[in-house]
Amino acid sequence: MLRSKRSSGLRLAAPLVLLALPGLVLAQPPAPAQAPPVVVLKAARLLDGKADAAIRDGVVIVEGGRIKAVGSRLAVPAGAKVIDLGDATLLPGLIDAHTHLSGESSDDWQADTIGDLRRGVAEAALRASVYTKRTLLAGFTTVRDVGSRDYVDVGLRNAIGAGAIVGPRMLVAVHALGARGGHCDESGFPYLRFGPEPGIENGIASGPDSFRDAVRFQVKYGADVIKICATGGVLSLADEVDTAQITQEEMNAIVDEAHRLHKKTAAHAHGAQGAKVAIRAGIDSIEHGSFLDEEALSMMKEHGTYLVPTLMAGEYAGGRKSHRRYPPEIAAKAAAALAARSASFRMALKMGVKIAFGTDSAVSPHGRNAEEFALLVELGMTPAAALRTATSVGAALLGIDKRTGTLEAGKDADVVAVPGDVLADIRATEKVSFVMRGGKIYRNDTVKP
Repeated sequence: MLRSKRSSGLRLAAPLVLLALPGLVLAQPPAPAQAPPVVVLKAARLLDGKADAAIRDGVVIVEGGRIKAVGSRLAVPAGAKVIDLGDATLLPGLIDAHTHLSGESSDDWQADTIGDLRRGVAEAALRASVYTKRTLLAGFTTVRDVGSRDYVDVGLRNAIGAGAIVGPRMLVAVHALGARGGHCDESGFPYLRFGPEPGIENGIASGPDSFRDAVRFQVKYGADVIKICATGGVLSLADEVDTAQITQEEMNAIVDEAHRLHKKTAAHAHGAQGAKVAIRAGIDSIEHGSFLDEEALSMMKEHGTYLVPTLMAGEYAGGRKSHRRYPPEIAAKAAAALAARSASFRMALKMGVKIAFGTDSAVSPHGRNAEEFALLVELGMTPAAALRTATSVGAALLGIDKRTGTLEAGKDADVVAVPGDVLADIRATEKVSFVMRGGKIYRNDTVKP
């Protein structure tokens, strides 16, 4: 009651103060809002994120952070600022559906492991702010970050949204969910204990009710998406890469609770059996899918489940990009996953499974995400289809297709440009020359310093 009286007194006092100080308050009317400037982007070609072919002499008109018009040789509005990017291709801002922006691997697994133990949250967050900037300047205006620690991903998302640091739009998972002793647990060091045993606050649970509560915990602390480790992984010491780790009842509870709370779900699943558990439960996407068989892919086709193949992760963990020193058990798993992944991907493509772009960046260096496009094309996708995995298809998977993913009037002005004809050279995506996110320009290589 005392608090109520005090609040009432403050409410009554406020207008009296304003009346007593008219010169300070009433003499300063707010300045009228100025109309946002109109920016016109021009380039030799434009791919809208839906079509197979580019249009010539592409034009995107941007006003107030949104796309006002898209087409060929559109008239320039009076007073607009024109940016002519020349012999380039305009694209929608790119989308990476599988990143881990709170860290980055090196060629020395042991040094990375020790570094993670020694590094505090503040240092991890500062390093991560460098990774977010690299990612945006590489043309990726949206990412789905599928597992972090110490809420670094939530901090990054919020700081980017507030304009405090530079980076892409982020959808975050907080902690990935996993079984005790599984890929998402802190396993492989049986005689060392750093702090308390991980629990639902870290995503580690057992049984349907406990996993359901773990979903709620991640949502409570800011999750946009729920990530589950359905099978073993490559870079964890104590599990088999293709073995299922979540029971059907547990997976059913996870997906049901996430969808009830209007959150999408993603399952780390190298092995076919673990993937099938997730698909039956209604998972939205399978991540990696190295050992998927025909039955799993048929189920994905039937259910409309997306595959996020993360081909780059295989190349950096054990393939052509790899010069890494791993413990023998990790090296063997990396080799097995790499040997199987191409056949699984080609089968998925042939069967018409929906494929969305994801890199697992952190396994590979941040800012090199676009190297995934050449791998998609190498394994059978057309350049236009590969680009759609990171534009319209990626946006549909993330549930943000009404906002971004294509160059269309009314959508956020997320626009990038790459040199030349990207349909003739998919590696042009690795040489982004212009980046706009939400109408703000972060990179324009035509402007000389």
